[in-house]
Amino acid sequence: METFLMLPMVLPPTVVGFFLIVVFGKNSIAGQFIEWLFKQPIIFTWWAAVIAAIVVAFPLMYQSAKSGFHGINHDIEEAARVDGASEWRIFLLISVPLASKALISGSILSFARALGEFGATLMFAGNIPGETQTIPTAIYIAIDSGNMKMAWMWVISIVIISFVMLLTVRTKQE
Repeated sequence: METFLMLPMVLPPTVVGFFLIVVFGKNSIAGQFIEWLFKQPIIFTWWAAVIAAIVVAFPLMYQSAKSGFHGINHDIEEAARVDGASEWRIFLLISVPLASKALISGSILSFARALGEFGATLMFAGNIPGETQTIPTAIYIAIDSGNMKMAWMWVISIVIISFVMLLTVRTKQE
């Protein structure tokens, strides 16, 4: 299961995008259900961009959460069990707060990775300006059309956002 969860980190993003099309396409069970439920297909919508970003960035969150929960002193959880606390109460009131630095760091790193996603997003959501266009696809289009000022604007924006995210992770870890 862990290998399956980590797969999006090592596969080329276009392969991940291809799998998303297969799973959520019009001919798939999930795609037909979503189209029936929302009265429109999910491919080439902003939801597709969100799903692609989540799938590609999820391994970072998974690894951070796993490290955070493994780093907990389990004697504390056991003491709560002895005192009669339910597993959900232990998880929500002890485990999550003790792993919170790792969970916050993983969330921030995942967001930063998702922000830069290009391949899977382009495959699954397309590049529809004002609807599914992301910063990386906007940079690509700006360069492709020769609009270097616009490309620089987007590049500087994503560098600033990423820098702030990494700085936030660093301060959360200290």
